[in-house]
Amino acid sequence: MPETSQTIRPRRTSLGDVDLRLLRVFVEIVRCNGFSAAQSSLGMNQATISAHMRHLEERLAVRLCERGRSGFFMTEEGKKIHSAALDLFGSIERFQGAVGDAQGELTGQLTFGTVDAMVSNRTLDLQAAIGTFARLAPKVHLDIDVAAPQALSQGILSGRYQIVLMPAQTHFPQMRAVDVFLERQNLYCGRNHPLGAVADCDITPELLAIQAFAGRSYMPRAPICGVDFRWSAVTAHMESTLLLLLSGAYIGFLPDHYAAPALHSGALRALDPGRFTFEDTFQIVYSRERPTRAVELLVSTISRPQPAMA
Repeated sequence: MPETSQTIRPRRTSLGDVDLRLLRVFVEIVRCNGFSAAQSSLGMNQATISAHMRHLEERLAVRLCERGRSGFFMTEEGKKIHSAALDLFGSIERFQGAVGDAQGELTGQLTFGTVDAMVSNRTLDLQAAIGTFARLAPKVHLDIDVAAPQALSQGILSGRYQIVLMPAQTHFPQMRAVDVFLERQNLYCGRNHPLGAVADCDITPELLAIQAFAGRSYMPRAPICGVDFRWSAVTAHMESTLLLLLSGAYIGFLPDHYAAPALHSGALRALDPGRFTFEDTFQIVYSRERPTRAVELLVSTISRPQPAMA
């Protein structure tokens, strides 16, 4: 029978009472979306994980998650603690990097956040940049997370990420933004969409404006390429945008490099790419305040990838 929030009696606690190991267990459980799924990565059986969670909840005097026949999900208090724990571990990682700097070597953990659909971008060649970084800083543990631009913006401010790669946004003064590349976005539809057989010369802004449009959740609902689109679906990720377009029910923008395989196979059709296209500026963003040498190295390798070492 699942425990309820009434089974935990509130009492005052302080951050000093919280064991970091228990918090890391909680964070890993959330990452795996459940106790059973976390057993392998934690190297613990389910009974031990449950005991750790009960201990953590007793120390914090809050119910962090519900678990039972209905499945695993975080309480509202658990969501707050989880977010704070990620920020806390981000601060610890920055401290470890600063210690490594003081000792004259590149060590510690570096948290890097990026949007999706970067692997196919040959202009950036992020994989080559990461390979160069790994060779130059083999003792740095690189933690990469793929997230929506909104989450990346919040994470760089809170300290959850030390570096993020994302479309250009309005950044706060304490952040430094470096332009890295321009990404061309073309307008597409699926082959089963009504516009799939319409000639480019017959595609007008008025015709596009009445189609169901799949937009980006982080973009303002303003005209794009002179078209006041009818927003009917939103997503922050390119894979989900592609799914919407392949359904044949929507039109929308995708990076040309990401759309290329579906375009070549005939699953997608570019809608008059000479007119309905725009370029997104992508930036590397990191803190202006005492960035570690590991941060500066990763910024350098991404913005100007180093040649491969023999």
